[in-house]
Amino acid sequence: MTIVYDVHDGLYINLTNRCPCACTFCLRQTMDTVGQSGGLWLEHEPSLEEVKQAIDGVDLKHYAEIVFCGFGEPTERLDTLLQTAAYIKQVCPDKKIRINTNGLGDLVNGEPIAPKMRGLIDVVSVSLNTPNAEKYLKLTRSKFGAQSFDAMLAFAESAGEQGIEVVMTTVDTTISHEEEAQCQAICDRIGARYRIRPWED
Repeated sequence: MTIVYDVHDGLYINLTNRCPCACTFCLRQTMDTVGQSGGLWLEHEPSLEEVKQAIDGVDLKHYAEIVFCGFGEPTERLDTLLQTAAYIKQVCPDKKIRINTNGLGDLVNGEPIAPKMRGLIDVVSVSLNTPNAEKYLKLTRSKFGAQSFDAMLAFAESAGEQGIEVVMTTVDTTISHEEEAQCQAICDRIGARYRIRPWED
């Protein structure tokens, strides 16, 4: 069972396989691993102690950043995520911590979550996917339905208000150049950085 794994120069943390979305382009539909990660389908959701043990087994100074990602939506386990981030800040205070998220954590947890991340999370990378709410739902197949797009944008804006760097992403094979320009406009309005990422990244 893989809890931590390397991608590029980052240490990735795999907390859960739960996700409110079933994105049409999601890597986990076609593979079990990312890079040299080993299997990312969890036998069980790791406890905080198991996560700490996995982190203690690597040299954090070796990594440029720590990323909550894996084969699920990290904010499905918000308490464990935040406790883990606090532990990392304790043992390696200057290490940058990022969350790769679909941005639906407010809906998952039933409350605004960005204020809880202040001082613990440095960057959130939010899957914008498309500038169109209807197409967003078709791409993500979110269980939360039509409210999902606006909730994702609200989370991104809220994170920025907490002093967290916000990066919003689309996948290069899923939308047109015109839609990418519209995504850039959304990011400009929110104050986020826009990134077009390769499908396999």
